[in-house]
Amino acid sequence: MYALFSDTNFVVLIAFALFVGLLAYVRVDKILFSALDGRAERIRHELEEARRLREEAQALLASFERKQSEVGEKSEAIIAQAEEDAKLAAEQAKVALAESLERRIRAAEDQIASAEKAAIKEVKDRAVTIAVAAAQDVIAERLSGDARASLVDASIEDVATKLH
Repeated sequence: MYALFSDTNFVVLIAFALFVGLLAYVRVDKILFSALDGRAERIRHELEEARRLREEAQALLASFERKQSEVGEKSEAIIAQAEEDAKLAAEQAKVALAESLERRIRAAEDQIASAEKAAIKEVKDRAVTIAVAAAQDVIAERLSGDARASLVDASIEDVATKLH
């Protein structure tokens, strides 16, 4: 027997068998498998969590991209509306300016016509006054006292009939 124990291979075999038997007796396999199962379970949960987070991130990215495109469309619509409003305002300003110029031109023409009429009236009045004064001078030089009196009486009657 001593010869058996002197062989190192046999001693290592016996030690290994005792070690495996001890492991089987202590049920190390269940401990290792339960530890490995627990770790596998944690890894599976972490993978599921990572998958869920990835899906949420993709949904969030899609939402942001959708919002970005909506904002882009809205900004383009706002710019287009602003350009249209600016064109409309410019056209309205042109029309208002044209109307204002027309009113001013008409007012100036009316003032010119009024001043022209006033000048013509003043010239006529002045001409009448000069003609009357000249007629008085001519009549005073050429007519005698009785003829003057009868001419004044006739003029008064003529004015009276024209006024009534």
